[in-house]
Amino acid sequence: MTKVVFYKTDGRFYGFREIGHTGYGESGDDILCSALSAMTMLIINAIEITYASSVEYTIDEKTADIELIAKGALPQFESDEKKSFAVSGLIEAYFYQLTELTEEYYEFLEVEEKEEPLN
Repeated sequence: MTKVVFYKTDGRFYGFREIGHTGYGESGDDILCSALSAMTMLIINAIEITYASSVEYTIDEKTADIELIAKGALPQFESDEKKSFAVSGLIEAYFYQLTELTEEYYEFLEVEEKEEPLN
């Protein structure tokens, strides 16, 4: 099972951590894992390239653990309000997308949100 914990503070999403393999299919044929990987890379590239905002992330190939922190999603780190809102909104959209996926893949995917201030 993959567990995805989304971080937010003051109602704004700024990151997430994906933990574990989904176990939906064999390695290399797991469409759920592939979908999560593709969406995660979309988030990283959109923040970094499209929004020109910094994003810190780690990907552990062995464990499939991924952590992403986008400080630009929070107003205390990004002076451009529109950019901050866009980065946070992108992460929030991912949260809702995965929440919908849990309806069909509840045995393989768990999603939660955690209010956690970023220092």
